[in-house]
Amino acid sequence: MTLHTGVTELLAEAGILDVDVDEAVADEHVRSSAYQRVISVTASSPSRDRDRRIVATILRDPMEMVSKTAVVAFVDSIAMKVTGPAEFRQWSVELLPEIDRLRAEAYRDFIRRRIHDWLFCLSIRDGHVPTPVELARVTDWMQRVLSEEATSLTVLALLAESGSTKKIRNIAKNRAARRKPRTR
Repeated sequence: MTLHTGVTELLAEAGILDVDVDEAVADEHVRSSAYQRVISVTASSPSRDRDRRIVATILRDPMEMVSKTAVVAFVDSIAMKVTGPAEFRQWSVELLPEIDRLRAEAYRDFIRRRIHDWLFCLSIRDGHVPTPVELARVTDWMQRVLSEEATSLTVLALLAESGSTKKIRNIAKNRAARRKPRTR
């Protein structure tokens, strides 16, 4: 499959008709924007049947940074949509063979880390209370997300104590202090 064919099929399947395919093929910025739109349409669909094929097509892009960026956006979108860690785990396992086709090991690792981070976050939203060792296994990015969004005082206390950066610890500490009931 040529890049032109892949981009044409992705746009047509997503119902995006206002992108000049020749321009997208010639300019990775236009193509990246088109991929982001395809990802947005695909992620908003209730069906996950086409996801692996769409990821496979995007990952054939000769500019791996463009394709990695689109796939990370897709992972983020689906993680925010799923009902819990089991659903996300099942979805992400189906993508791993496609992700493993990336030539750049750093990009494969980045996407795998993002999936791991979201599984961690989703398990916390599902009631899991992590240990300091588990917390240390997620990226600073995910610790920051959790420090800004976690509602559990226990999780915020863990982040305030064991967060990987001073900023993460301070955000969690301040949020925990605001959530504690006042006694008088």
